[in-house]
Formats: sequence, C-alpha cells, structure tokens
Amino acid sequence: MLFYNRLSRKPLLFKSFIGLSVKQFDNIYDEIKSKYAKHEIKRLSYRKDRKRSIGGGRHFKLDVKDRIIMVLVYYRLYIAYTLTGLLFDLDQSNICRDIQKIESLIRTCLPTPHKIYNITKRLKTPQKRLKNIFQALWLSSIQQNSRFQDQNIRGKERCTTLVRERNIR
Repeated sequence: MLFYNRLSRKPLLFKSFIGLSVKQFDNIYDEIKSKYAKHEIKRLSYRKDRKRSIGGGRHFKLDVKDRIIMVLVYYRLYIAYTLTGLLFDLDQSNICRDIQKIESLIRTCLPTPHKIYNITKRLKTPQKRLKNIFQALWLSSIQQNSRFQDQNIRGKERCTTLVRERNIR
C-alpha cells in the first residue's frame, strides 16, 4: 500500500509516482492543509436539510496527506480506480468519491488535467466547432409546396427540408 511514510523514504520512487520531490510535495501539502478546513466546511454546508451537524458521520479512511498523494498518483500514472484502490487499500467507489471531494482544493494549488467530455471529443478543434454551430444556424426545416416535394423529401414522415449550407474557411 502506498502511503506518505513509505514513499517519502525512497525519493526516486516518490518522484516517479507523484511527479514532485518530497520537499516540493511538503510545501504544497502545507498550503493545501491551511485551506482544507475552510474547504470542508464550504463543501459540507451547501445542504440546508442536514440531519447531522458538520463533522458527524463516517470519516475518511486516509488522512489528508495520503488522499492528496492518491489524487496525484492517479493523475500522474493515469491508472484505473481499481488499481488505485489496490494501492491505497480502498474500494474503487471510495477512490472516486475521495478524488471528487478533494480535487477542487488541489486544483487551487496545483495545475491538474481537466476532464474531457464526449462533446469536446466529437468537436475536436475550434474550427470544426464553429462550422457545426454555423451549420446548425443555417439548416432549417421548411414545409415546401407540393411541386418541390419530389426533390427534397427526408425521413419517414415525408417532411421536406430546404438545406442552406455555407462553407466556412
């Protein structure tokens, strides 16, 4: 299992797993630790219908330092939650929840990769995105007169469309 005490004794492994030296990590950890209490109160106080006061309920299995290491290892090695769970002795659902809860705090102190959503993958470049937007604006469905129905029939409902498309370069 990966924990700070074990990894910090081997600086080369620490750097290869996390991407930071032990001293750099300690400086970042001090900054995160100073903001952590305020972050937790903000995260937990958004619900107005709480049954327990803040601080009640189950606590995290890993302390803050080990959870930060877990997030950095996850981002550095780009491994699945299952493997991360084996390394940190947690279930993959707990890994997912822990990462979601502390990720925004880590992002304030370190640049981390942002998640790419499916729509971004499909659009790929800004030029293609603009082309798709303009095509959507210029495509319009218009009912045609009966004399044009033979040319522009689309779909099962025999809905006629007039397509106006402009090339964008």
